[in-house]
Amino acid sequence: MPKERRSRSTFYFEGKRYEETGKTQKEADQRAAILHEKLKRGEKKLTGSITVSKWANEWLETYKESQVGEGQLKNYRSKLNVIISAIGNMMLKDVTEVHLQKILNSRIGYSKSDLTKLRYTMRGMFKKAKKAKLIAYNPAEDLALPASEDGTHRSIADYEREYILNLAETHHAGLWIKTTMDTGIRPGESRALDWRHIDFKERLIHVEQAMKAKSKIIGLPKSDAGNRLVPIPDELYCKLLAVRGGPFEPVFTQPTTGRRHTESSMRSLWTSFKRELDISMGATVYRNKIMVSFVAADLVPYCLRHTYCTDLQDAGVPINIARYLMGHADIALTAEIYTDTTVRAIQSAAEQINTFNKKILSAIEKIKLKDSKCN
Repeated sequence: MPKERRSRSTFYFEGKRYEETGKTQKEADQRAAILHEKLKRGEKKLTGSITVSKWANEWLETYKESQVGEGQLKNYRSKLNVIISAIGNMMLKDVTEVHLQKILNSRIGYSKSDLTKLRYTMRGMFKKAKKAKLIAYNPAEDLALPASEDGTHRSIADYEREYILNLAETHHAGLWIKTTMDTGIRPGESRALDWRHIDFKERLIHVEQAMKAKSKIIGLPKSDAGNRLVPIPDELYCKLLAVRGGPFEPVFTQPTTGRRHTESSMRSLWTSFKRELDISMGATVYRNKIMVSFVAADLVPYCLRHTYCTDLQDAGVPINIARYLMGHADIALTAEIYTDTTVRAIQSAAEQINTFNKKILSAIEKIKLKDSKCN
């Protein structure tokens, strides 16, 4: 019996010739295209037999180094070091959910923010490994966060919001506080914000640049998703309009020099605001020093951004729109916040369901009335 003749498709990549075959020319071309894409992504050179350590470094270099800012890259490295120190010598294909859950459980006592970032990193690196067909399933997919204290990623409580908004009316940090809470922009993005980025006609803030971490350099946002348009609520719009400056002047400036904020000066701004907030809440002060504090220790500027995301959820904003407004590169980050269901979100859902049911019942009554007229 003569041997089946197969079609061939060849191409060159980095000076080397590659070939794929198929029963038809179309099948051979398709296989060649798939192989070419794998070579471009570096997947063909890797197998599930590589170590966790090697894949972690490969994942960081291939998928993150050219896509995120230095601050976020530093965070990824620190989380990968935790993973590598625990299971770095294991074969990638041998890692199970139990191994990863034990790593998370071993860090009980760390903040919820730290644990969330570690889980997010695990999910990301193993998701890509599965997509590259290096492993059969993603062992990080269903990991649970162990009990932890709320860290930098939490919404402010209702009583905190009341005190914060009251103080924002008189404190020199007030406009920055309101803007962060009403638009969700990051501290680094707020430092780089110029008046030209605020479209007063359309009532939008165009976030297109950010101050690089631990520097005075203004660059692009931390990811492509960071470049976005954010609507300005009416009350904030009036406050911004009242102090509007020149197009290339910074929106937020140091109160003593009038220059653009540095990371240090903005930290001092928050420290000053938090001190006054503590006093307004009833803190005990002796010789200008706070002896008994009432403000939460984990209240940080990022809580204001987190609150914005929670407010979007309470307002019924779809998660894909919230992802855009927050400037999240991955909707999983937004989902981490949206899973913190609030009472307002539940009440809003109940109102929407009731409204929908009333519309259905009304439509049914109209149909019955129409039918009765026909008879």
